[in-house]
Amino acid sequence: MPMDEKIRIDKWLWQARFFKTRSLSAKLVSGGHLRLNGSKISKPAQNVTLGDVLTFPQGRIVRMVRIEALGTRRGPAPEAQALYFDMTEKQDPVPRNPRYEGKGRPDKKERRALDLSRRDGAF
Repeated sequence: MPMDEKIRIDKWLWQARFFKTRSLSAKLVSGGHLRLNGSKISKPAQNVTLGDVLTFPQGRIVRMVRIEALGTRRGPAPEAQALYFDMTEKQDPVPRNPRYEGKGRPDKKERRALDLSRRDGAF
């Protein structure tokens, strides 16, 4: 594709496999949750070109990607990953809530053990 070619932002997000459907990517953009080169945009028909930087939430993290290529189709994951460079800072996973000395809500394994211990004492 020549350098002056452009593609709709919702279509590019879908082709790069950030969203499962194009309507989900359009909903994110129209909700005002996406920034293109630092400025908020709210129209899914906004065109993007090579070198543009996108910032948007995905799940619990905020993704920051630079467009490296404009796709022609929604292909397999390796092909989609070649469309962008991920500039998202690495984040530590959110730790689980600490559990001290049996305090807190029991997990499934502990509930089973508790149920078995209650059954054994009833007879």
